Amino acid sequence: MSKVTCVACKHQIDEAARICPYCGADPVSGHKIDTQAMVQEVFQPRRLSKTESILEYARNRQGMFIGATVVAAFLILAALHQLVTVRNDSAVSADPAVPLTEVADLSQPEEKPVPMPELKFRYDGEPKKMRTFVVEPGAVTPPEVIQQQTQTSGPPQQQ
Repeated sequence: MSKVTCVACKHQIDEAARICPYCGADPVSGHKIDTQAMVQEVFQPRRLSKTESILEYARNRQGMFIGATVVAAFLILAALHQLVTVRNDSAVSADPAVPLTEVADLSQPEEKPVPMPELKFRYDGEPKKMRTFVVEPGAVTPPEVIQQQTQTSGPPQQQ
């Protein structure tokens, strides 16, 4: 590699260099060059909006951002818990409890509960065909059911 002497600072630099690494000038003419303009011309940095810059900042500092978010969520939950606790303490009455007999309407007559009807079981010998019938006063068995029962089991048996 051949060496050339910079006119501005008199340092030995590579002949292919277009800028002196020591002083930043053109090694042939000695004029100072604006390196920032050259860098921007070559790389052309993109301008970010405010929203994009915030998101870029968050991406660069993910750990810190996640930690701050967790701390903020914890503080919000703690404040909410404190608010509910204070509200519950102030909303509770110090008066003695009122018995339900004073609150309930006892003027209605008591109704006697209706007993369950007697359940009559019919068993055809196969567990899959076991049926339960509830007999109600005035209920009539449909003719199709009576016909089907007589065909499968013969005449009805008396108990």
